[in-house]
Amino acid sequence: MEELQKEKKVEYLELIYDLIFVYIIGRNNSLLQHIENGFVPAGVFFAYVMGTLAVIQIWNYSTFYINVYGRNGVRDHVFLFINMFLLYIMADSTSVAWQSGVFRYSVAWLLILVNLGVQHVIELGNHRGAPQERRRLVGKACIIFGEAALVGVHMLIYALAGVTAAYVPIAFGMIAMLIASRRNVLVAVDFMHLSERAMLYVVFTFGEMIIAIASYFSGGLTVRSVYFAAMAFLIVVGLFLSYGTLYNRLIDHEMTTNGVGYMLIHIFLIFALNNISASLEFMREETVSLWPKTVFLVASLLVYYAFLFLTGRYSKKRCGFSVRFILSIICAAAAFAALMLLLRGQMLTNIAVTVLFVFGVYLVLYRHGRSTEEPQTMKS
Repeated sequence: MEELQKEKKVEYLELIYDLIFVYIIGRNNSLLQHIENGFVPAGVFFAYVMGTLAVIQIWNYSTFYINVYGRNGVRDHVFLFINMFLLYIMADSTSVAWQSGVFRYSVAWLLILVNLGVQHVIELGNHRGAPQERRRLVGKACIIFGEAALVGVHMLIYALAGVTAAYVPIAFGMIAMLIASRRNVLVAVDFMHLSERAMLYVVFTFGEMIIAIASYFSGGLTVRSVYFAAMAFLIVVGLFLSYGTLYNRLIDHEMTTNGVGYMLIHIFLIFALNNISASLEFMREETVSLWPKTVFLVASLLVYYAFLFLTGRYSKKRCGFSVRFILSIICAAAAFAALMLLLRGQMLTNIAVTVLFVFGVYLVLYRHGRSTEEPQTMKS
């Protein structure tokens, strides 16, 4: 893979662009506020999952393009602003009655993908003397246009049969990107910039989670509401500290990589964080049945930690996780899941157990990070 010559800085417009994604993810989360028969209806939950993954995937494509080919010029800005507006349309089309907004949502989704594909086609003009780079651009454009075509097929199927196939373009995009990266079709990235963009999106997501916790006070200031708010806040803090420890102490930001695996991991990391945010709101809701809300919280946390530890593939050589370390984490996670299900009827105790588990994992990660520091770093 080719090595980039110059480190790319995260620009202000990129941060604004990321905030739009945080906004639309918040709109997706609002779908989970509709409870029927003890939990979110299957159709609404499916719309939430597909909408969240589709939006994070768009962010993934945009981030890769900016990282490799972005020049912070007028053309880049125009394309970003167009996508921002289209994302607003997607957000406006997101509601509990999601069926009424399927076409508007899908049209905006399709146009965003076409926008991204066109950027790659235009970029071909800057690489006339570089056939290998042109092949990479064509390969990436084919993936994006292919996904756009599948979004069109999804719209046609929904119009004819009333059945959504939104999962097909999303799965196609993820699988095609992964296959392309293994065949070295994609160019090496500036991993410092890429990992920073991913980190900032995660930080914004944590901010959204903290805002969501404010719902605990909607019924007035009581001992119960303060307790749940404090426990939920501690859970978010513990999750954030674990990610921060991994990002600051373990990840090798200067490694040479195409970054595809790292970004795919972050798609599910951010997805899991949004699920945790929703499940924390469910914890004190008596209208939500015990089994589904407990399983939802436990599953969301385990998915988060599974993908968090998968980022260890991008850690410094001396900071990698041993098999024994991973097995100990798996055993702790299994014990946590069993205890949570056993205590599902005791929400006050349940959320406290979650706090202990989250901070336990953080302390293990922190100690691992400290133990793998270079001697001169520890002295300083």
